[in-house]
Amino acid sequence: MNQFAGKTAVISGGAEGIGLSIAKALGHQKMNVVIADINQASLKKASSALEAAGIAVLAVVLNVAEESQWQEVADQAVARFGKIHMIVNNAGVAGSPGTIEQQDGQGWQWAMGVNIMGAVYGAKLMVPLIKAHGEGGWLVNVASMAGFGGVPFGGAYTATKAAVVALSESWAIELKDDDISVSILAPGFVQTRIHQSYRNRPDKYKSDNANKDGTSPIEQHTKQLIENGLEVSLIGKRLVEALNEGEMYIFTHPDYRPALRKRADQIDSALEKAGQSLSLKDINN
Repeated sequence: MNQFAGKTAVISGGAEGIGLSIAKALGHQKMNVVIADINQASLKKASSALEAAGIAVLAVVLNVAEESQWQEVADQAVARFGKIHMIVNNAGVAGSPGTIEQQDGQGWQWAMGVNIMGAVYGAKLMVPLIKAHGEGGWLVNVASMAGFGGVPFGGAYTATKAAVVALSESWAIELKDDDISVSILAPGFVQTRIHQSYRNRPDKYKSDNANKDGTSPIEQHTKQLIENGLEVSLIGKRLVEALNEGEMYIFTHPDYRPALRKRADQIDSALEKAGQSLSLKDINN
């Protein structure tokens, strides 16, 4: 039985990359898809491709950091398809990669606005619509392997993706009784254009101290890793597979398992030491 057929998904950052991969995969499951994106030209191209594939699609321009624009997406989605069953908070930016000394305040604000508040607003506006019809549904937040462990020179990206993981874990408990499944999609390096996020950086987040064109050594190294990453079409297919299995943590790069296990072991060891702490002996007994 196809649990997705005839239902509607709203996907932020849906005009290319991981978002478009997800839109195609869900569309092939006979879902209606609403793709929302800040780039109008990419949005038009993606919409045409989805329609050509026989997928019912609505394309809406959206800056995810602006709550009022989310309301417009919600209104148009309901007007077109009636009910919303899934929200995929996918839109994300890299911020301003660099050393501690090079941290760019506007870059941090930009990353927090898109990566964190974009997910917050997406959930705030779409979850009530999912609750309203009483049929249950899905909330998918696209984080990153960076959200499960520090990435040097990627402070803003790492911190905001870790926040997405924590938010998702909180919302999973909050929404359990509403039959809304919360999942965290956490890919590693994938062949997208996230290393070119600066192309969509709003003027209010631009800074004289920030790299303007993504040509710094750190960004060039990241570009190479991304270009050698996982083929993007696999991400949407993996998401469908995982949602069918009811997975909360959805990984696409199993080769990261040793690193996550090492982190878990370090945390467990630290808790054991806390249990043996003389300064905490009165509360440990």
